[in-house]
Amino acid sequence: METSSDRPGGARRPWWGRIAVGLAVVVVLLVLVERFSLVPGFGGLFGAQTRDRSGPALLKSLQDMHRYEAAVGNFQVVVDLEKDAAFLPDAIRGTRTLYVGAGTVGGYVDMGGLGEQSVTVNGDRTEATVRLPRPVLGTAALDPERSYAVSKQRGLLDRIGDLFSDNPAGEQAVQKLAAQHIGEAARDSGLAERAEKNTTAMLKGLLHSLGFRTVHVTYQ
Repeated sequence: METSSDRPGGARRPWWGRIAVGLAVVVVLLVLVERFSLVPGFGGLFGAQTRDRSGPALLKSLQDMHRYEAAVGNFQVVVDLEKDAAFLPDAIRGTRTLYVGAGTVGGYVDMGGLGEQSVTVNGDRTEATVRLPRPVLGTAALDPERSYAVSKQRGLLDRIGDLFSDNPAGEQAVQKLAAQHIGEAARDSGLAERAEKNTTAMLKGLLHSLGFRTVHVTYQ
């Protein structure tokens, strides 16, 4: 009787080879199940640990600040960012992220360019006039402790791509958009006017304590 081992090209795979292939298939299935949360409660099976192996922070430069931070606004925005692919359904290719961004914007007066002509005093030192540039708003700074993704929906191709990505499901796009919306909200919130009012109050209080009875603060 002719067996498979007697036929040309019909040699059986060694037993250890079959075991290796079976183990590889099991590992791939386990990774896919954990990655895509196909089985509830299965994600914590491998118990990932986090270790901080960062080196010490290095001081790159120092910069003197010549501005008075007069007001800070706290903002929160909900970003709903959706990216679709042409001719493909969202279940195959596409992402949608719902993100809550919280951050601050500061209003300040830059006093680095002030000179002798910016402050005038009358002869008996009872009246002073201070000329300042108008307050401006800083860039929005997101707070990572209060910002978070509410939900992430990804198509099948995007999920597979995450398996080979160094930064799966990155949030840079929604974070950038959240900072942009917060900056726009700050410009419409009256924060610059609040910074001007607070700066005026600070300078008047300071100069009154130095003996000036009349203080004028103007902005150019």
